Amino acid sequence: MSTYSGMDLRAQEYGTLKVPYEMLNKRFRLAQKTLDREVHNLTGCFKEVEERCSTAATANPGEVVLMLNGVIEKLKSAKRKASDAIGAEESSSKLCKLRVQHLKLHASPTPNVVTDWKETRFYRMVVDHLLHCGFYDTALKLASYRNITELVNADVFITARNVEQSLENKQLELCLAWCHDNRSRLRKLKSNLEFTLHLQQFIELVRCNDLLGAVKHARKYFSTAESSQFEEVKQAMGLLVFNSTTHLSPYKELMSESRWKFIKEQFRYENYRLHQLGELSIFKVTLQAGLSGLKTHQCYDKTSKSLECPVCSPIFNKLAEPLPFAHCAQSRIVCCITGDLMNENNHPMMLPNGYVYGEKGLHKLARDGVVVCPRSSKEFNLSSAQKLYVM
Repeated sequence: MSTYSGMDLRAQEYGTLKVPYEMLNKRFRLAQKTLDREVHNLTGCFKEVEERCSTAATANPGEVVLMLNGVIEKLKSAKRKASDAIGAEESSSKLCKLRVQHLKLHASPTPNVVTDWKETRFYRMVVDHLLHCGFYDTALKLASYRNITELVNADVFITARNVEQSLENKQLELCLAWCHDNRSRLRKLKSNLEFTLHLQQFIELVRCNDLLGAVKHARKYFSTAESSQFEEVKQAMGLLVFNSTTHLSPYKELMSESRWKFIKEQFRYENYRLHQLGELSIFKVTLQAGLSGLKTHQCYDKTSKSLECPVCSPIFNKLAEPLPFAHCAQSRIVCCITGDLMNENNHPMMLPNGYVYGEKGLHKLARDGVVVCPRSSKEFNLSSAQKLYVM
């Protein structure tokens, strides 16, 4: 995929491979920690058994048997945990392999295979857009119907939905658990989401008038706050003096219910950063790029809209309104009658009233050598149209 389309594909399909790869990396590190911990525990058990057996005079056979039975149970537990960890790694690696194989179909020499791949890709982009917009059930049903469940990052959004729902219910436990599971990655991203959650816990304790609990909470979590967070800590500690009904700023803002919406948006932003997903779906980005590449000033002039231009259609015309205009290094003249380019095979022809149309378009409208101008509704002889040359 060294061609321009291949580079374009890499940019658009970055998340398709990056998300399962990061999941595989996370599961690998988790499995490594689990196995290291189990090996450490087993080593300690073996040393205890060895020490007890080395003192043959005081060794009690019954105690040794119990210790060996305990070692056997721990070996079974370690084996089960290792099996679960390896199984999770294998599922992630198989998912990566499946998506790589899917993307390889883009370069297939068989046209039908490429056509099917493009159709599947379109539905993947639609599902991804629905997930970004929060239409989780619709997205899952479409993915299941098109049999592309393993080709979309639905798990990331479903996990995020559960956390967001808990935040809407003013519950922080699930979000804190998510931060704990991804603490090392969030630390590398220099995220302050966990601090924000602990700060909100402090605020809720003050709201419930549990000032002693708030002080204990502050000692536990704010003592290690970074210098950039110290100002927020000082403001939060001021809540111990003012009650929850205060109208003084910034304490009024800290006690505001709108902070829950802010936390929800911050979590969504950090979740996208963690999995290297854009805040906009690939479908929306691709659509905006295409509309911007076609958008011209004529698209918003009622007298010069083209039938073949997507931006001139009512739906896309509204969507493209905030987008920048296309940078055209070489102008193209399009006939508003047929929508075809005016070139050496379709010469631009100017009617006596100054309006220009393509030669094919005028012949299409001509009746007995007479043409009715679509814009002015005036009649002219077809022979009166003059050929136009553009330098």
